Amino acid sequence: MLRHRWRVSISLLFAAGCVAQTAAPPRALNWQETVEKFRASNPTLLAGKVNIEEARAEEITAYLRPNPDLNLGLDQITPFSGNPYYRPLSNTYAFGGISYLHERQHKRELRLESAQKATLIAISTQDDLERNLLFNLRDAFNRVLLAKAVVQIAQQNISYYDRLININRDRFKVGAIAKVDFQRVELQRAQFVSDFQTAQVNLRTAKIDLQQLLRDRTPVDQFDVNQVFEFSEPVTTLEELRSIALAARPDLKEAEQTADKAKTDHRLAVANGSTDPTFGLSGSHQPPPLNTYVGVSVSIPLRIFDRNQGEKLRTQLDVGRTEKLQDAAQIATLHDVDAAYATLQSTLTLLRPYKTQYLKEAEDIRGTVSFAFEKGAASLLDFLDAQREYRDTQLAYINLIGAYFSAANQINFSVGREVIQ
Repeated sequence: MLRHRWRVSISLLFAAGCVAQTAAPPRALNWQETVEKFRASNPTLLAGKVNIEEARAEEITAYLRPNPDLNLGLDQITPFSGNPYYRPLSNTYAFGGISYLHERQHKRELRLESAQKATLIAISTQDDLERNLLFNLRDAFNRVLLAKAVVQIAQQNISYYDRLININRDRFKVGAIAKVDFQRVELQRAQFVSDFQTAQVNLRTAKIDLQQLLRDRTPVDQFDVNQVFEFSEPVTTLEELRSIALAARPDLKEAEQTADKAKTDHRLAVANGSTDPTFGLSGSHQPPPLNTYVGVSVSIPLRIFDRNQGEKLRTQLDVGRTEKLQDAAQIATLHDVDAAYATLQSTLTLLRPYKTQYLKEAEDIRGTVSFAFEKGAASLLDFLDAQREYRDTQLAYINLIGAYFSAANQINFSVGREVIQ
């Protein structure tokens, strides 16, 4: 009895271990979950966020006041006097003073304003980095979806063609077709198997690329994403896309902020050319019969030669340079939108007849010719051509959907935010 219980316990433990090892793989990620995981784990994106914090730290430094100067000392120490009692400190007196540089023309406020605008530029730079990385992320995500769709189509083609092979094998056995014709039917299967294997490799490669961006260490066979792989007619017009891009593109915003900061830097250069006085307060305690005194002073540098002329000129020139770069960024933004929109429209022009006409026609032709070949009313060449045309039409349609997703991704990239799902 005890031995039986022992065996039952061992069996249960073994079964539990097997269940733990064959746990269900992680759930497939949709696009929104993929973006959230990317923002939380991508090291390049996380490192870029540190630049913003560094820029904010520069704001603290820029708004600091000048440190006052403290001066303390002893005077009239006589270590080599002829006094027989050797009193070297008998005539010594202590003195001290404190001075402070007063900055005029709002230098400190302008430094803070320049640093704050530098922080805004850092934020826009980070947004543009995220825009570029999201473009790569979406591209890898779309390639996984495309490879999965091709794998599914290849599997369906193999299953369908295997049924035809079985039918024609029966026909060959009863002498309805020649051996060479049946062999040619079998050879056609190699193309479908090749499509399947190529799609499997492409799927694995795309998953690896996507996992690299997500910093995901899940085994490739257990990692998956999921989304409807189909196109829909976009409702956004070109003019709307151009308006959104001018308002949302982070690199264009960065160019505008850089031009604005250049104006602040020029005002700061002009302010730095002004004279800053140094106010001082001093005092001394002297032994009798001298008296203790307190004094004040003002030190004013004579800016005869150096009035910060070079920096004033440089910053003034920089204002013009950054304004030209802002214009160039705006032109590049509109060009990107127009080019991406033209690509999207061209892809849609090719896609629409496939969805409304070509796919249905290819399927009807395949079914009709396959049935006719089984009944001996169609030639082997017609049969093989029908199978090939259906395969080519399906792959062309799937690849065009992939091209549509790529064009939509390019639209979102050129606009600066996701306007086409």
